[in-house]
Amino acid sequence: MNETTSKLGHGFDIEEIRRAAANLEDGAVTEGYAADREAVIAMLNAALATELLCVLRYKRHYYTVSGPNTGHIKAEFLEHAQQEQDHADRIAERIVQLNGSPNFNPATLTQRSHAEYDDSEDVQAMIRADLIAERVAIESYRQMIQAIGDKDPTTKHMLTEILAVEEEHADDMSDLLA
Repeated sequence: MNETTSKLGHGFDIEEIRRAAANLEDGAVTEGYAADREAVIAMLNAALATELLCVLRYKRHYYTVSGPNTGHIKAEFLEHAQQEQDHADRIAERIVQLNGSPNFNPATLTQRSHAEYDDSEDVQAMIRADLIAERVAIESYRQMIQAIGDKDPTTKHMLTEILAVEEEHADDMSDLLA
């Protein structure tokens, strides 16, 4: 094959692009996928467990927070629970796109999560536990993004977006502690 038939105008390899049409059972994963798919799925399942545990922790705090002038804190807990659920949904969808199986097993959730559950009764203890969990999530996502590098741009982009929200959550909790 000569150079003019194997390359597109911008230097793309047309044969490699056409090979992407094969193996339809692989869905979104083409031969050009450069990351270790199983390792990425494992990382994402740990992130999924973390997000699910965060949903449960924030929901518990939302329902159990009490005392004068806690309405704004209660609202913050609910908002964060909803955003953590969105993260979990996005991660589960990405796992499926990578031909993996999202692990929602409640029996092993706490062992697989990077964060911990909290059943504090005191408002300040709840906020502190949530800030700790957000900081754990921030570092976890930072390390996942670094590990993936440029080998899986879609997952990296998703994790970067989630990381930004986790940083906002940490800032919110930090403000509530002050």
